[in-house]
Amino acid sequence: MPVTRQVLDEIMKDYSQPSDLLGEKGLLHQLTKALIEKALGAELTDHLGYEKYDGKGRNSGNSRNGSKRKTLIGKQGTIEIEVPQDRNAEFEPQIIKKHQKRFDGFDDKVISMYSRGMTTREIQAHLEEIYGVEVSPALISEVTNAVLEDVRAWQTRPLNAVYPIVYLDAIQAKVRSEGKVISKAIYLAIGVNLKGTKEVLGMWASENEGARFWLSVVTELKNRGVKDIFLACIDGLKGFPEAIEAVFPKTQIQLCVIHVIRNSLAYVSYKDLKTITSDMKLIYQAVTETDAEIALELFADKWLARYPMAVQVWKTNWKHIRTFFAFPMEIRKAIYTTNAIESLNFSLRKVIKNRALFPNDDSVFKLFYLAIKNISKKWTMPIRNWADAINQFNIFFDNRVPLPS
Repeated sequence: MPVTRQVLDEIMKDYSQPSDLLGEKGLLHQLTKALIEKALGAELTDHLGYEKYDGKGRNSGNSRNGSKRKTLIGKQGTIEIEVPQDRNAEFEPQIIKKHQKRFDGFDDKVISMYSRGMTTREIQAHLEEIYGVEVSPALISEVTNAVLEDVRAWQTRPLNAVYPIVYLDAIQAKVRSEGKVISKAIYLAIGVNLKGTKEVLGMWASENEGARFWLSVVTELKNRGVKDIFLACIDGLKGFPEAIEAVFPKTQIQLCVIHVIRNSLAYVSYKDLKTITSDMKLIYQAVTETDAEIALELFADKWLARYPMAVQVWKTNWKHIRTFFAFPMEIRKAIYTTNAIESLNFSLRKVIKNRALFPNDDSVFKLFYLAIKNISKKWTMPIRNWADAINQFNIFFDNRVPLPS
C-alpha cells in the first residue's frame, strides 16, 4: 500500500544527516527491524487464528510463547530481531524462515563476487567496506558451498543425443591433497550442438591422464545421453583417441594444429623460429591433403637433420592432424584448432589468478562452475557459417544429422 506524505514527514522529522537514515542505528535499520517483527507477528496471528490478548485463545490448544532473538545479515549490516514463538512449536515463519541467517539476495551477492574470482578474504573485506557488514570466512564458505549441490546436478544432467563437434582441453590448478600440494589438470569438454551453439558438457579432475581416465569420461558422456559425436578436437591428450574410438567408433579425431605447432617449436632454436613457422604454414594451410603431405615431406627434408624432434611431432601425429583436410572451409575453420575451449580456459585463468591454492577438488569445481555460468551467458549465437557447416556434416557423415523433431 502507498506510504503517505504525512507518514514520511512523521518518520523523517528528526532527520539531519545521512547517518540518521543510513547509519548502523539509523532509521532504515530501525524500520527494517520494526517491519519484519510486525510481519512475523501478523504471520503468527494468522497461524493461531486469533489476535494477541484475544479471549479466543483460551483453551485453543496452542498459544503464544514469547520470542527468541535472531541476528540477520544483509546490506544494512546486522539486524537483531525478535521472532515470536508458539507453545506447540508449529509456527513456520515465511518472511524470515527458520534457520535463515541472511536476507534474501545476500547470498546471491556473495556468490556473484566469488564467481568473478574474489577470494573469501576479499569478499569479507568488500562487504565490510561497502555495507559495514562483518562476516566470517566460514560464513562465506558456507554460502558458496551451497553451490556444490548445483554443481553435482549440472555434472550429471542429461545431454543431447548428438554433438557434431566436441572440444577437450585442460587447465592446471594447485590443489591440496592428503597434506601435499599437487598440480591437477581440470579437463573441460565443450560440445557444439545441432544449432551451432556451445555448451560445457562437464569437467573432471585428474593427476594423470591416460586411456583408462578418458574411457571413464567418454563413458560418462554416453551414460548421460550422448549417442553420437562427429568430430572430437583435442590437444594431444594421451589415451583419448583410443578411449573415444572404443565408445564412439564413428567419431573422427582432430588434433589441434595450434598445439602441434607449439609442441614442435619447443625443439627449435630461437634464430630459426620465424623460418620454420613459415614452413609449417605450408602444411596446415594446404588446400588438399595431398598438397599437405608434399609440404610435410619438404619440411622433413629441410629440417630433419637439425631438428629431428620437431619433425617427429608432425610425423607421429599426422594421422589425427590430417582429419580436417577432408572437409570444406566451413568445417575446417571450426575444427582445426581448439580455440573455442582455449578462450574459455583463458577466462577461467583470470578467475583463478588470485588463488595460489585450492583446499580440495570441490573448491575448484565450485568456482569453475560459477565462472562457466557467467561466461556461457554470452554463448547465444551459433558458430559462424553454421548453416553451411551442418549441411556439409550431413553429407560427410552419411546422413547422421537427425531431422528436426
